[in-house]
Amino acid sequence: MASVSPYVPTYHDTPVNFSGPTSSGNATVHYVEAGSPSFPTVLLLHGFASSSYQYREFIPLLSDSYHVLAPDIPGFGLTTVPDNFNYTFDNLAAVITAWILALNLSPFALYIFDYGAPVGLRFAIQHPDKIKAIISQNGNAYNEGFGQPFWQPVFNLWNSSNAEAEREVIRNSVLTLETTKYQYTEGVPEADYPLLNPSAWTFDYLQNIAGENNTEHQVDLFYDYRTNPGTYYPKFHEYFRNSKVPILAVWGKGDPAFIPPGAEAFKQDSPDAVVRFVDSGHFALETKRWEIARIMRGWLTSIGY
Repeated sequence: MASVSPYVPTYHDTPVNFSGPTSSGNATVHYVEAGSPSFPTVLLLHGFASSSYQYREFIPLLSDSYHVLAPDIPGFGLTTVPDNFNYTFDNLAAVITAWILALNLSPFALYIFDYGAPVGLRFAIQHPDKIKAIISQNGNAYNEGFGQPFWQPVFNLWNSSNAEAEREVIRNSVLTLETTKYQYTEGVPEADYPLLNPSAWTFDYLQNIAGENNTEHQVDLFYDYRTNPGTYYPKFHEYFRNSKVPILAVWGKGDPAFIPPGAEAFKQDSPDAVVRFVDSGHFALETKRWEIARIMRGWLTSIGY
């Protein structure tokens, strides 16, 4: 095999055996890796409705100094799970936890975005010794962060106890190509529109939403998201307080889903948290990846990582 520069992303599939509260068995986790393993490790967790593909242009901005890993969370990208997998955040975290432990990673900095936040923070509260720092890029952990009217159809689903009528609303109003595009474009200054690549939201939709099975899995996850504010947010807050893990919240300030008060809220339990805003939306890396990489690298250096 020809030698590959350690800075160039490579693609891997690792079989794992996982055990979640309502699903267990064998999975294969697809992930991207770049940077020398001798560098400090940064783990990137993507969000809805993306995959590790979300980090395709961000990874090269880090891999000259960091060992970067970005897996596909189950239900997204190329990670595979059993056909009878129950799509809950506990089970997503069980698969990602099994993968992290299988790789035997040394303690790392955790970058969380959107769905990556409840997945990654579940790992963190179970394995606090593995986490050196947390970078939250529009990765919510506080009720203050929920944006309206974006979340209203999901709140209605929660309040209906998963009624079919409300599931249909999610299918027709949220799980569409138009709404996927909206998540990329809303809150982005018009001058930055040319930086947005339509292939990104088109790929997300076709790979992770389109098709009956994908759609139902995504509705299941929207319903299960209620367990995050309902059960896990207090646990996350306790972890922030007790561990004193360094936190950087870098936020696209125009995000309609997770609004700026969600970034500021980290200071409630981590008074030394650093909060920075960039002039972008939810998928802030699409237009501000250079600025976010600069902020993140400077902050990691400042904490000695």
